[in-house]
Amino acid sequence: MSQDRRRFLTGSLLAAAGLAAGAAPAATAGRRAPLAMRSDGGYETVALARDAVRLGVVQLRVRGVRVAHWQQDLQANLDHMLEAIDKAFHFSAGADLLFFHEFPLTGFNTWTREETLRFAIEVPGEQTEAIGRKAREYGCYVVFGSYVRDRDWPGHVLSITTIVGPDGSIVDKHWKARNIKGVFPGVELFTTTIYDVLDEYVERYGADAVIPVTRTPIGNIATSSVQREPELFRAFAMKGAEIILRTATGGFEPIDVQATALYNGVYTAICNNAWSPDNPGFFEDAGSGGCAIYGPRGEVLAEADTRFETLVAAPVPIAAFRQRHRQPVVHMELYNDVFAAYRSPYAPNLFSPYQPASLQDAGRYLRDKSRWPR
Repeated sequence: MSQDRRRFLTGSLLAAAGLAAGAAPAATAGRRAPLAMRSDGGYETVALARDAVRLGVVQLRVRGVRVAHWQQDLQANLDHMLEAIDKAFHFSAGADLLFFHEFPLTGFNTWTREETLRFAIEVPGEQTEAIGRKAREYGCYVVFGSYVRDRDWPGHVLSITTIVGPDGSIVDKHWKARNIKGVFPGVELFTTTIYDVLDEYVERYGADAVIPVTRTPIGNIATSSVQREPELFRAFAMKGAEIILRTATGGFEPIDVQATALYNGVYTAICNNAWSPDNPGFFEDAGSGGCAIYGPRGEVLAEADTRFETLVAAPVPIAAFRQRHRQPVVHMELYNDVFAAYRSPYAPNLFSPYQPASLQDAGRYLRDKSRWPR
């Protein structure tokens, strides 16, 4: 699909959207949804189930599965996650939404594509059904990330954050927006993100799924494992995200997450892994801890005071917040020409013609793809 064709398609979708009266789910829509965004400062919502919700961030260890024992290790990680949900409700107030980090089920390691596809989960699938049963037992939402394989995208390894509802069903699944490139010496990530297949993604799912905001009875939720790209979170907020859930593995910059809340006037949470013993190939304390919840002025509402496994929770007065909240104020007319003239170092769609077999193969494949001088 050419750039001109994508611009035509996206422009047609935007024109058709107008002041859209609702938002389709992200990549689960199965149809090309137009952009659901208003131009009067407001944003689309669904009716709230309660005036306030309790947001819980589960700081859980990460443990990469061993390829030779992936069934055993994947089940052990799932059992550990399910036990953590039980613990959240055992001797505490629990939460209306429990938020886990980027890879509680599979962990992360230097696997090849072929290896990762063996144990990457399906959504829905056996693991999400087990998590759904726990969500239904406690009447809560559960949000978590994972490597995912999808029959609609054969051969691709996806990094997806899944939202499971209190009835146990899959509410939505959000693809990672982009991977950083040109940072790791000699290797690159080979997971497929929206940016890596942007044209095909838009053609399949529509413009709205590129910046997905899921409208639920406990608030408008956006999720991401992207770091240091404030434009992405500004776009979420413009589309009406009220609670932005950000995942990490092995470290992040707290100021980046805190600024997301402050600059956009929204609630933001970060979930990183805990201290992780017996994680193959990694030191036990590598980049652990730091889970936190921030309010719309960037204030700390709750923060982990340990690197060990723990629950960080805070109330979100979502009804009162929604009464006064609007889209962030941005004078786009000042910046439009600059943004239109900017060119990112790597073009979109690089994984449409080729999916690298490993981290090293991805490094080789992308070595000469930068549009910036190196």
